[in-house]
Amino acid sequence: MAKCAFVFPGQGSQYIGMGKELADNFAVARGVFEEADDLMGFALSDLIFHGTDQQLRQTEITQPAILTVSLAVLAVLKERGLVPEGTAGLSLGEYSSLVCADCLTFADALPMVKQRAIYMQEAIPSGKGGMAAIMGLSTEDVVSVCRDAHSIGVVEPVNFNCPGQIVIAGLVEALEEACRLAKEKKGRTVMLSVSAPFHSSLLSVIEDKMAALVRNTPIKQPVISFASNVNADYMSDPEEIRASLVKQVYSPVLWEEIVRLFIGDGYDTFVEVGPGRALTGFMKKIDKGVAAFHVEDEQTLKNLLDHLEEEAQ
Repeated sequence: MAKCAFVFPGQGSQYIGMGKELADNFAVARGVFEEADDLMGFALSDLIFHGTDQQLRQTEITQPAILTVSLAVLAVLKERGLVPEGTAGLSLGEYSSLVCADCLTFADALPMVKQRAIYMQEAIPSGKGGMAAIMGLSTEDVVSVCRDAHSIGVVEPVNFNCPGQIVIAGLVEALEEACRLAKEKKGRTVMLSVSAPFHSSLLSVIEDKMAALVRNTPIKQPVISFASNVNADYMSDPEEIRASLVKQVYSPVLWEEIVRLFIGDGYDTFVEVGPGRALTGFMKKIDKGVAAFHVEDEQTLKNLLDHLEEEAQ
């Protein structure tokens, strides 16, 4: 019998039209989009389905949009009787994961995510900070190039995604220097299309705002195993989870460690719930021995259901 974890993607996985096929064909998915429109006070669903890339790339739209699509997909999976034993989410995806674990309601999570996005965007002036992925270098090498570039400005490893891929973030000049040094070590670099240095210490300036945001939000104990970005370990105490959501915005995301935690505890099937397949790609680099699926439309849903049916035979 498969031991399954649902994992949820973060910012960068968005695309115009995501979730539309499921909304057109499943009432439970459509209901999530309708609730999101009511909570946001405008037709977020119309922007997701028919907007422009430029509109969807605005952080205060991107983050609520990805949360909504991920939870629409989750609603379809739950309707099919698919319930995981564990869950985690990458960065923003942690909020989807907390809803999956019944720690947060969607009605509470969506306004939180919208405000979180605004705070994160306002933390550093536009054009002053950014992020880049470094491929092909060891963790030690990435730490080294960031340390060497630090004389120019803040730049830090912030997303430990999988072997051979670490994301760094910081002030633009320091970020560019770190990328130059990485290339000298034969690494490959890609500047990411984000407008702020997410998960770097530069975002600690919004700690008080985030603390106020989460302080009065009802958070319950998870009903399934939930693993946190900030320590790559299980969390069940609501106050500990509340504190981790504050710390998360300026702390590295320990994704590879989270996946290895689950695998070490016998999880052998991972389902990426939401737009894109980035986490599924990471999974194959972390451990090819586990089954990894992504679900974002009818075909990918069918692929998962077919696999589970075969496993049950």
